Amino acid sequence: MLADSLAFSGFSVDDLARARHFYEDVLGLTMSEAGMGGVAHLQLGGGTHVVVYAKPNHVPATFTVLNFPVADIEATVDALTERGVQFQHYEHPPTDERGIMRAGGPLIAWFTDPAGNVLSVLQDD
Repeated sequence: MLADSLAFSGFSVDDLARARHFYEDVLGLTMSEAGMGGVAHLQLGGGTHVVVYAKPNHVPATFTVLNFPVADIEATVDALTERGVQFQHYEHPPTDERGIMRAGGPLIAWFTDPAGNVLSVLQDD
């Protein structure tokens, strides 16, 4: 019934202007202007989009809301760090001094947006 639906995902932020600055100026993505109800669309590769909306009582998710596959995770972590992104450091799963998890599975590094939502870059082999 829904197999042909052009589904999309979404998440909330506490400040849409601050989110726009982060996603556009730091990550280099494009966000549409907020329409009715304060809903914006974060444009991703392949014509995909994610709905981003302001929510006054926003609580960040406790899981990764958006993953970005990259060809070279080390170069991406370095470039994002230069732009002010701070990568998370975890004991489980363990991350190295740069915030990259190398303990099985794809190489992955987590960071947060200004609203505390968890995002990641992961090596796309």
